[in-house]
Amino acid sequence: MTVMTPVLNSAKEEKLLNLLQGMGRVIVAYSGGTDSAYLAWASKQALGDNAIAITADSASIPTSHKRDAEEFVRQFGIRHEYVETNEFDNPDYAKNDMNRCFHCKDELFTVLEKYAAEQGYTNIVYGVNKDDLGDYRPGQRAAKLHQVQAPLVDADLTKAEIRELSRLAGLPTWDRPAAACLSSRVPYGTPVTIENIKTIEVGEEELKALGFRQFRTRFHGGLVRIEIAREELPKALNLEMAGKLTATFKALGYKYVTLDLEGYRQGSMNEVLRILS
Repeated sequence: MTVMTPVLNSAKEEKLLNLLQGMGRVIVAYSGGTDSAYLAWASKQALGDNAIAITADSASIPTSHKRDAEEFVRQFGIRHEYVETNEFDNPDYAKNDMNRCFHCKDELFTVLEKYAAEQGYTNIVYGVNKDDLGDYRPGQRAAKLHQVQAPLVDADLTKAEIRELSRLAGLPTWDRPAAACLSSRVPYGTPVTIENIKTIEVGEEELKALGFRQFRTRFHGGLVRIEIAREELPKALNLEMAGKLTATFKALGYKYVTLDLEGYRQGSMNEVLRILS
């Protein structure tokens, strides 16, 4: 992990705080991951109780992530609420084409816009960072459509810098593994349902209980493709662990249990888009 210089960190954080101070009353779209947690913390520093972190109460967010998100806001005195989102009721979301993430964020930002209008908030912000701009992320299109601002980008902050600033601020999220919604584990073209999302969630909680830290369970119908960070792969590559993984995932209804030898990589489901393009 690259550690940036304190001078550079300090200047960019000051720019971020100044940007937030000029926004008035702010809603932070807050998932509890490293980026949105840092943004929620910075908004609290800049605006006090004029900032509120709001989390989608969605089946696509693991229950354990919601617990972690709640603990973080309690620890730092950040105002927090949940809003209900209903993206699974949208056929365009459920069919899970390459625009699924757009429909998810469109639903969230529509709900947050209504909340902002009712409660007198002037801006909605979310935790996209400078590094995210080069990846395929349809949610960014939804943010532009709803005029949701990206102050981490405006402050020129990269993921590594956000982690380092979070560490310096004493935020427990500074080294949290990369996270994404559970629907991102389902390949494009396979419908996302509450049932398969819950199967994925239980499987990933079981991996966590086995001591793994960075992983994904990719849902392929009757087959599960388990991605584990390369530095953790040796722990998985033995007959004893193979037996535990097989028993765990067959109990969840999978017929075939596979371990991806390339290991965990962020956005691996997007690889098919590069092949098709």
